Amino acid sequence: MAHLLVVESWVGSMSRLLPRAIRESGHEFTFLTRDLHHYLRSAPEGTAHPLLGARNVITAETNDLDALLPEVARLHSVLGFDGVITSCDYYLPTVARIAGHLGLPGPGPEAVENACRKDATRRVLADAGLPGPRFAVHEEWAGLARAAREIGYPLVAKPVDLCAGMYVRRVDDEVQLAEVFRALADFPVNARGQRRTPAVLLEELLDGPEVSVETVSHGGAVHLVGVTDKSIGGAPAFIETGHMFPADLPPADLDAAEQTALGALKALGLTDGVVAHTEIKLTSEGPCVVEVNPRPAGNRITELVRHVTGIDLAAAFVDVALGREPDLRRTDTGLRSAAIGFLVPDRTGTLEALDGRQAAERQGALEVQLAEPGKAVKAAGSNNEYLGHVMAGDPDGPGARDRVEALLTGLRAGLVIR
Repeated sequence: MAHLLVVESWVGSMSRLLPRAIRESGHEFTFLTRDLHHYLRSAPEGTAHPLLGARNVITAETNDLDALLPEVARLHSVLGFDGVITSCDYYLPTVARIAGHLGLPGPGPEAVENACRKDATRRVLADAGLPGPRFAVHEEWAGLARAAREIGYPLVAKPVDLCAGMYVRRVDDEVQLAEVFRALADFPVNARGQRRTPAVLLEELLDGPEVSVETVSHGGAVHLVGVTDKSIGGAPAFIETGHMFPADLPPADLDAAEQTALGALKALGLTDGVVAHTEIKLTSEGPCVVEVNPRPAGNRITELVRHVTGIDLAAAFVDVALGREPDLRRTDTGLRSAAIGFLVPDRTGTLEALDGRQAAERQGALEVQLAEPGKAVKAAGSNNEYLGHVMAGDPDGPGARDRVEALLTGLRAGLVIR
C-alpha cells in the first residue's frame, strides 16, 4: 500500500475519480487544502465529498509555496508520502515543486510550469521549431493593441494562466480586444485565491477542427492512448459543447495530431510521470498545438476512454505519480465509440425545469447528469456554466456522437429558463 499526498483538486468529476482510483489501487491518501469549505459546498446535500474521506485531512496555505515546502517536508517526515498529486491546474506547478523538494516521482517543475503558462508554452514550442500560430504577449494596452495590428484581425485573446476556456475570446477588432483587456483587468485573482499575471496572449486565429491527444508518460517514453474530437460553440467564446472518443478522422489526420502532440511533450520535457491532454488544431496548413495540459483530460473524456478501451486514466495518473508503470492494456468493452454532449445555457435566469432524464436512460445513455430546478443560470462564457451532460456509446462504430445529439434534443425540449 502506497501513501499519496493530494494537494487540492477540482471539485468536478476528477475530484471523485481520483479518490476512487487511489482506493481501488489499494492505496491511501492525505488531503491537503487551504479551504475545506470549498469541497464541503460542492458535495450533494447530506453527503461527504470523497476527498474528505482521506486518511488525513490537513489544512495549510497551499497558495504560499515558500511556507508550504517546509510544512510538507515536516508532514513527510511523520506520515511518509510515496507520491504527490493534484487534479487542479492551478496546483500542478506546486505539486511538481513539492515532488522535487521531497525527492518523490514526478515531472520537472520547470516543464510543468511552462505547460501551465500558455505564453511560456508558445515560446518553448516556437524555440523547438514546432508549428504554431503567430502570437504576442503584453501586459499594457498600448503594446497589446500594436501587436494585434501587426498580427492582424481576427485574433484569439487569452489569459495566460486561467483554465476551462475562461475569458478566451475571438476578437475581430480593437473594440472587442479592449473589452477582453478590461474584463481580465477586473479579474486579478483566480477562483482559488491566487493572484493572476495580467499578461494577455494574442494568437492568430486558426482554422480547422480541434482534437485532443491523450497520452501517458513514464520512464522517458510517451504512450499514446488515442485522439478525442471536440465540438466548439458559444462564439465569440470557445466553449466545449461535446467530445467523442476515438475521433472519427482519416488515419493521416490522426497520425499528424499524435506526432504533433508527441513533439510538444518532448519539447516541454513532459516525458515522465505525466498523464497529458494536448489540444491540437488540424488546420489547412497542418496541425498546430493549441495548448498542453499536464494532467488527465476534463469534461469526462477520461470516462469516454475507459468505456471504449478499458484504460483507466485516473488509475494511470496515480501509477505515474508513484513512479510505477501504468496499466495501459486495452480490453474489449463492447463499445467502439463513446461521446458526451453538454447542455450549454445561452441566456441568464433561473432554471425552472429540465426534464428528460428517464427518457435518456431508457434510450441507453451511459450517463445523464442534470442541474436541479431553482439553479441560478448564467449565459455560458466558458466550460464552467454547463447545466448538465449526457453520454452514450456505439457498439458498432463511430455513431456515439449522433446518439448523444439525439438525446440532447430531447433534453433541450424539457429545458425552461425564466
